[in-house]
Amino acid sequence: MPKPRDLELRLQKTEEQLRLFQKVSRLMVRELSFQEVLKGIVSLVVEFTQCDSCLVYVLENDELVLCAANTPHPTAIGKVRLRLTEGLTGWVARERRLLAISREAYKDSRFKSFGELPEDKFEAFLSAPLIARNRVVGVINLQHRLPHQHTGDEMEGITTVGEQMGCVLVLARMASVAPGSGEPVELALPTGPVPVKQ
Repeated sequence: MPKPRDLELRLQKTEEQLRLFQKVSRLMVRELSFQEVLKGIVSLVVEFTQCDSCLVYVLENDELVLCAANTPHPTAIGKVRLRLTEGLTGWVARERRLLAISREAYKDSRFKSFGELPEDKFEAFLSAPLIARNRVVGVINLQHRLPHQHTGDEMEGITTVGEQMGCVLVLARMASVAPGSGEPVELALPTGPVPVKQ
């Protein structure tokens, strides 16, 4: 039988996770720009996981484009691009699966170094696909400088945030479609979305 202290810690973690999901949902319904929403979600994820880096990639024309980060990457935002066959991030999008590596992520055979990103040397890596309408539309990566054993709460949390962010992406793209234009909602998805395996 679990000890009272263990139950208290578990309840505390569950409450923190619920607060994260609530805050992300509130960002989604506010009248903010897409970039402001992404920046807000990235900040919330960093606070929840205590990771050193959070990067968000959006799928555009069969490439994953870096579009948000918790640390300043002025020369990388919008410029760092990955094909779905490249790197751990490409693998997550292609395989539509969560990926957790607790140490030496840079030694993984799927890893791709960019040189200009300090995250290239970080030890731990946690990544989840951004999913909307049963399609992968991007990827969120969390990294720790030092080895880090990812908890079930972290993995579950980032998976759910990935689903919420996928919806944010679709909503942002829908906002750019003029009301009454007759364009179907499917056009709101990034070009070349990856269907999620059933």
